[in-house]
Amino acid sequence: MSQPKPIRKAVFPVAGLGTRFLPATKAIPKEMLPIVDRPLIQYAVDEAREAGIEQMIFVTGRGKSAIEDHFDIAFELEKTMSERGKDLSVLGPTRLGPGNCAYVRQQEPLGLGHAIWCARDIVGDEPFAIFLPDEFMHANPGGTGCMKQMVDAYTHVGGNLLSVLEVPREQVSSYGVIDPGAESGALTQVRGLVEKPPVDRAPSNKIISGRYILQPQVMRVLEAQEKGAGGEIQLTDAMARMIGQQPFHAVTFDGQRYDCGSKLGYVEATLAVALERDDMGADVRAMAQRLLG
Repeated sequence: MSQPKPIRKAVFPVAGLGTRFLPATKAIPKEMLPIVDRPLIQYAVDEAREAGIEQMIFVTGRGKSAIEDHFDIAFELEKTMSERGKDLSVLGPTRLGPGNCAYVRQQEPLGLGHAIWCARDIVGDEPFAIFLPDEFMHANPGGTGCMKQMVDAYTHVGGNLLSVLEVPREQVSSYGVIDPGAESGALTQVRGLVEKPPVDRAPSNKIISGRYILQPQVMRVLEAQEKGAGGEIQLTDAMARMIGQQPFHAVTFDGQRYDCGSKLGYVEATLAVALERDDMGADVRAMAQRLLG
């Protein structure tokens, strides 16, 4: 088998309104909500960088300019901090250099598949990654991120991949799940995709968890603009059409997933990250014990 083309580009669909976090998201994009002291979108971009991805493509909407500002040079802030002797390293690797980022608008909320299709001209004829920033995929201490695990698998099998996690079977009806084929370690062949199946008809307990590596042909499928569940253009429908035409695998993520599209998941992720930090973990643990009485 020839070596697959490298994954150089990643698409971040960030045009959603974040209504579940109102009023906090009335003026701030939900992707800019912090997990301790880094916004959600920063964690996703850092995960992409770890996997060797070079270009970040943000599919935005109205009111999302804070994302662009976050990854830009903050000249006034940096100058003031420098003059006051402040440590600029606290800003972290937030800059994306010229040519390393692009922004396109999704002008109407027509679904995840439509958001990905909006990036078609920048993706071009290359395989690409997709990150759903709401899905906070947190590596185990000392481990690698979800996309790095997927890229490592991709170099061996090529084709299309998605990340999955195993959940208790009674929870499968809340997620998209895979119909699994042959398994080899963390890698599973994908024979089909089922969106929110009844528990008694779910083909597995492996849920799709917000990270994808797809071949550019998916854009041609999405071009038909066919609507699926909820009257929206669904990425899952487009991927399902590619199964059987190209290799399709799932990678079971070795790490923790937090649903930061929900308030409880967001709080859990914040606590989990804070407890791991050397500069505050012990204090946060003591604080939690005091609050619990």
